[in-house]
Amino acid sequence: MKINNLIETVKKKICNKIECERIYVEDKTFLHKKHKNFDSKKFHLKVKIKSLELKSKKKIEANRLIFDILEQEMKDYIHSIQLFIN
Repeated sequence: MKINNLIETVKKKICNKIECERIYVEDKTFLHKKHKNFDSKKFHLKVKIKSLELKSKKKIEANRLIFDILEQEMKDYIHSIQLFIN
């Protein structure tokens, strides 16, 4: 999967399950290019979500919800994900 397609998929899947006021997804794969286990088919994403629904949950519950939503993408295309919820 190309990075632009992955970014759109991530946005769409999260917004279909959670009410988001704003969502921003950024490719940070360059941070891992020199790592020993680097896989060019997997990406590092930075995801910023403004959501009253997520903000009302405990941080660990909100993170689990996002990881559940992106379960398949995490297996196939995402090496690392940074979540910022506000």
